[in-house]
Amino acid sequence: MTHWLILPVMLPALVAPFIILAARYHIGIQRVFSIAGVIALIAVAVGLAWATSDGTIMLYQLGDWAAPFGIVLVGDRLSTIMVLLTAVLALMVLLYAIGSGWDDRGRHFHALFQFQLMGIMGAFLTGDLFNLFVFFEVLLIASYGLMIHAGGNARLRAGVQYVLFNLIGSTLFLFALGAIYAETGTLNMADLAQRVQAVDASETVGIRVAAVLLLLVFAIKAALVPLHFWLPSSYAEAPAPVAALFAIMTKVGAYAIIRVYTMVFPPEFEATAGLHGDWLLAFALISLALGAAGVLAAQKLDRMVTFAVISSMGMVMVTISLFTPESIAAALYYIIHSTLAAATLFLIVDLVKSSRAHLELTPTPAIGGAVVVSALFFAGAIAMAGLPPLSGFLGKLLILQASFPTDAMTWVFATVLIASLVNVVGLSRAGSIVFWKAKSVAPIEGMPEPQSPPVLSCVAVGGLLALLTAHTVFAGPIHGYMSTTAAQLFAPAPYISTVLETPGKLSTPKEGY
Repeated sequence: MTHWLILPVMLPALVAPFIILAARYHIGIQRVFSIAGVIALIAVAVGLAWATSDGTIMLYQLGDWAAPFGIVLVGDRLSTIMVLLTAVLALMVLLYAIGSGWDDRGRHFHALFQFQLMGIMGAFLTGDLFNLFVFFEVLLIASYGLMIHAGGNARLRAGVQYVLFNLIGSTLFLFALGAIYAETGTLNMADLAQRVQAVDASETVGIRVAAVLLLLVFAIKAALVPLHFWLPSSYAEAPAPVAALFAIMTKVGAYAIIRVYTMVFPPEFEATAGLHGDWLLAFALISLALGAAGVLAAQKLDRMVTFAVISSMGMVMVTISLFTPESIAAALYYIIHSTLAAATLFLIVDLVKSSRAHLELTPTPAIGGAVVVSALFFAGAIAMAGLPPLSGFLGKLLILQASFPTDAMTWVFATVLIASLVNVVGLSRAGSIVFWKAKSVAPIEGMPEPQSPPVLSCVAVGGLLALLTAHTVFAGPIHGYMSTTAAQLFAPAPYISTVLETPGKLSTPKEGY
């Protein structure tokens, strides 16, 4: 058993109460410990990703209780790469929050930020469905506090809507867990993978109901149409650093679908056959199309970005719904791109907002640092729209290539290409109104000169764009890694045997990985 695996959960869980108890009134100390905690998280995440890169499955048993009776954390290629993505994103978001002063506009930002990281890391590493529910609730509580950071009636209304909708998801999750436990007597995912296969074909009604409920819960988290209603208002009204961090939260839903429906309810499992293929694909295509339409129709810059997130999640879910090793590899590559691109645009919107009277897409006088901000927006829009040369274009090529051998190829090709064109038009329209047409609007007399954006905030946005560039330059090795990750997901025997048959030990690499 390796104790390193619990550190991504424990580090933020220890930093958060320390900030509350020892540095509540000292923003400088809060910033130091919050940044130090995230840097330590990155170091641990890099170590875990390296340790699992050869196919090793890492296991941590809390209290040294063996599965399926004890709580286990499991690290494989998929979970550790998601932990690393979250840690790197968190560092850029924190730098922006500090540079822009967002962290000092309300109380407990850094503590809530650390609790949020704790919930995300736990969701990626848990090997148990009930503890996935627990970490979802940690996410919900911390994210609500972050959403209403700095106050405001609009932000409070959006936060209440966000909580109520996610509480519905939590209720459905509990119903699903009850149904699964009643049918199998376990909630450990490795144990479930074996037990559901042993259920008699004539007695799988409860299993199928539970699988449907779980899919609904994860679809809510992933903002899949028609369960996306909570996202536009919530993300648009949230503080910019919070919205940027939330870019990873929709991926938690996508991660859960990949994990559960490749191991517990795999495509070849007769009781759930067709559930997570045809139906999921249909709603994913609708999400992609409606998200793109929202980008084109949006009247405010922040709303436009939220619909771009819905569109990108539709792209991710289209690829996942094909449930082949090639499509999952393409989805994982695109998940990294989508997370970084969405976070970049949310932060750029805040740079625009800081020296503009409103975010409505109407011409106004030029903003402060217009040259820098417009260049950042141009690069971010290219990334989100999936235009060359950045990684979004390569991700879409991989998605189209993965769909080519399937019956849904025509629908996927048509929807992806049309939605991409609509996204390009919508983002171009917004950029021309905010930046280009601003030159034709005279400054308002008596208004103070707009200030250039803080250097640290621009550094954070530039860091995200640099990561997107690296994701493009190293697309070949990264996609190769994702292909081996997908192969590991579709051959879960090493995962199951590590969790159930080798208690307290670190597994050795399995042949073929």
